[in-house]
Amino acid sequence: MKAITLMVQGTTSDAGKSLLVTALCRWLARQDVRVAPFKPQNMALNSAVTVEGGEIGRAQAVQAQACGLAPHSDMNPVLLKPNTDVGAQVILQGRAIGNMDAQDYHDYKRQARAAVLQSHARLAGQYRVIVAEGAGSPAEINLRANDIANMGFAEAVDCPVILIADIDRGGVFAHISGTLDLLSESERSRVAGFVINRFRGDIALLQSGLDWLEQKTGKPVLGVLPYLNGLHLEAEDALPREANAQTGEGKLRVIVPALPRISNHTDLDPLRLHPQVDLRFVGPGEALPSADLIVLPGSKSVRADLAWLRAQGWDAAIARHLRYGGKLIGLCGGYQMLGGAIHDPHGIEGEPGSSEGLAYLAMQTTLEREKQLRNVRGRLSLDDAEVQGYEIHAGISEGPGLTRPVVQLEHGPDGAISPDGQVLGTYLHGLFESPTACAALLAWAGLVAAERHDYHALREQAIERLADAVAEHLDTARLHELFGIAALEEKQA
Repeated sequence: MKAITLMVQGTTSDAGKSLLVTALCRWLARQDVRVAPFKPQNMALNSAVTVEGGEIGRAQAVQAQACGLAPHSDMNPVLLKPNTDVGAQVILQGRAIGNMDAQDYHDYKRQARAAVLQSHARLAGQYRVIVAEGAGSPAEINLRANDIANMGFAEAVDCPVILIADIDRGGVFAHISGTLDLLSESERSRVAGFVINRFRGDIALLQSGLDWLEQKTGKPVLGVLPYLNGLHLEAEDALPREANAQTGEGKLRVIVPALPRISNHTDLDPLRLHPQVDLRFVGPGEALPSADLIVLPGSKSVRADLAWLRAQGWDAAIARHLRYGGKLIGLCGGYQMLGGAIHDPHGIEGEPGSSEGLAYLAMQTTLEREKQLRNVRGRLSLDDAEVQGYEIHAGISEGPGLTRPVVQLEHGPDGAISPDGQVLGTYLHGLFESPTACAALLAWAGLVAAERHDYHALREQAIERLADAVAEHLDTARLHELFGIAALEEKQA
């Protein structure tokens, strides 16, 4: 039987596409439907390593979890990782093929389209349903030629589309109506209905608007999803839109510099959501406030972000922080910044050359053409706590400081701890996700009586809440029709 694909597109970025795809995947999986997520083209700096050692967007890895699957490169065949304002590294079916500026990539889209359709065909041969996610908006006129991210893909595979819009930011009816007006006739015919996201208040006050929308467009509103307070779903790219709620006396104060090319900032989610931690991202023009712990996050352009950090005066602030007994952690690119030098002989990040590091760890890094991509597990050196995560980096670090590693992984030691015990760095993404390891690191940073906080359970609870919202607030009879499946008794977790 031919697999059925349904695509979720949004009127804007951050309208809720990833959220709805995740919710539908778990809702279908509860009914024993063999379902897989798919995003033809993704632009994001938060990524994950797949089961076969490829690289995809972080959101698709979470969606795979919602389906009960290990993430695979076919779930996101094109990943664009911006490294300048006009260029990005292009990841094709899990592998980096090089850097391209916007025009070069536009010219390359025909080859990218072939990879997208190839990956989709492979998934269609293995699963009953594919829930696909668009990117940005289908009404971006300047990107319509050779589109593979939205309606271009939907037309190529002949699938229906659900259009989702965010009412919390206002203008929801204009967003939906205006988007439809900018689509071609064939594209408009693909839109099977609308979902309104993040609604707060009395639904009765919205009804007249819903009636108007259905009358004007001739298309149904499939439901209105409520604003789910406290919901955490790992961000595709943007920094968290809601302020950290874990503030107050007795909290461990953690500061994260928001680098221009910050990547995999989802590494910090277990800390941001920990009840004993007050974590804050600090942006350009701001002074680094006093803290117990500073974390230098990953970066897609390590040398440029290090220069930017110095231009902000944050190198001096970090030195002052350490003089007063604070702790410092570097993750991936942030780890590379902690060494004596970063060498880029091949021009991986831009012009070939070297940059002086912060020199808190006795090591240096050379950027290589081939990335290290692998899922890993091991033990934390601090207290032998089990850790697991993944590596995504182009650098090879060497030096005497590596004789004091942060973790012992299955393939060998990783990272370094300074002789005075104040600074540590590692390539391990997911360092804080193990409850025991997170508690040990927080205790090292100065938290008294650090509690174990199960981040994986929190993520699973969020996915379940989303599936519950679909079952309660969307037209599930119509969804069953769109997915071509009989209405089965929904299995509640």
